[in-house]
Amino acid sequence: MGLLRRIEGGGAPAAAPSAPSGSPRPPSGSPRPPSGEGGGGSAPPRPAVAPPRPGQNHMLRDLKTRVKGKLIAELDPNMDLTKTAEVRQRIKSLFDQIVESENIVLTRVERDRLFEEISADIIGFGPIEPLLQDSTVSEIMINGPEQIYIEQKGKLVLSDIKFDDDDHVRRIIDRIVSPLGRHVDESSPICDARLPDGSRVNIVIPPISLVGPCVTIRKFSKIPLTIDDLIRFGSMSPEIAEFLKACVLARLNIVVSGGTGSGKTTLLNVLSSFIPDDERIVTVEDAAELQLRQEHVVRLEASPSNIEGKGAVTIRDLVINCLRMRPERIVVGECRGKEALDMLQAMNTGHDGSLTTGHANTPRDMLARLETMVLMAGMDLPVSAIRQQVSAAVDLIVQQTRLRDGSRKIVNVTEVQGMEGEVITLQDIFQFDQEGFENGKVVGRLKPTGVRPKFMPKIEDSGIRLPASVFGISDRFF
Repeated sequence: MGLLRRIEGGGAPAAAPSAPSGSPRPPSGSPRPPSGEGGGGSAPPRPAVAPPRPGQNHMLRDLKTRVKGKLIAELDPNMDLTKTAEVRQRIKSLFDQIVESENIVLTRVERDRLFEEISADIIGFGPIEPLLQDSTVSEIMINGPEQIYIEQKGKLVLSDIKFDDDDHVRRIIDRIVSPLGRHVDESSPICDARLPDGSRVNIVIPPISLVGPCVTIRKFSKIPLTIDDLIRFGSMSPEIAEFLKACVLARLNIVVSGGTGSGKTTLLNVLSSFIPDDERIVTVEDAAELQLRQEHVVRLEASPSNIEGKGAVTIRDLVINCLRMRPERIVVGECRGKEALDMLQAMNTGHDGSLTTGHANTPRDMLARLETMVLMAGMDLPVSAIRQQVSAAVDLIVQQTRLRDGSRKIVNVTEVQGMEGEVITLQDIFQFDQEGFENGKVVGRLKPTGVRPKFMPKIEDSGIRLPASVFGISDRFF
């Protein structure tokens, strides 16, 4: 992509001047972020100096427009933007020359911030670039050009970062979706995408959105979380970790259920890390975000239709196709529709050890959701036959929940035991016991129910021995 296309239209003036550097001004009626928190990756606090002169903010915005315009004229339009270090060095050199020629006195903080803003517009993702680099920010929500919320430590905070206008947001959106071969316009105003680091992106633009272009970015750690990280965060106990690892190694079929933002994908990544390196893994995702570290991994990603409305490849198409690719493990990022039927059939026809996630509030709700998704496939199947398929396919449901303090924890590890009449029977192996709420934190722990799973012989046949204490059972009764 040429440089001119990359920053095309970048010199448009702002719709309104931004707040003074280092002094966030949220819209009237919006909560103001606590000092040192709201900006995520914003510039460091300015030293104690005299208040800015009247019109100085407008001057800086106008200066940014002029500098960016001159950079467009000076830079080589055929420059390879993938060589970030070289491009940044060239931008810095030209930036210093242009600023000097303008004869405008700037503090070091103002100068550095202006350069970072311009550099991000050219080779990064504009104003949100600092937020993307800030490891404490887990989610970024752009509600039009002037309202950007971030999630830090499970809480939403209004940041002081703004875009110039709707067109500025649209240019960043194009920069996100263009490398993926996708497009967003008035005829196709909704799009799912991903960033180069795997972070999930959802985009909605007018006329669907009434507040301007909206972008929601769910960031993923550049270094995948491990089971030790989840234990340290309190998401699970060492006993649960040992049990889940045994279940994966014994090739049990596992469904991770939970609500939006509850940590399902993170847990699926951790469970997938237990799969042995010598097994062939095929992953199926709507937008590729799994971070498997095994060597033999084939990644499949669904594709939307083109501008003519043709060429769409659905999750169901990929699940059906992956059965012909000799998979030893099938990992579906999320079952949300017709593909559930094909996933269940795969689990029931020799593809043991499959993993997937689904949206549900409880393990019982997850079973009801699976039934509904199978019916969406258009097959005229009786409910009893669907339940028989589900009970035979799924061995374990792991319920992940985001609690009121923002923490994400496993609250149920539930065995699917089979059918009793027309009902699928479930048995909790571990259950979260909330003991209270103190100092803004949920107090509780995941406890064993004292029940030994019926699938334990399958785990033992794999050569894995779990101590009876994992299930809260005394050795003399085990």
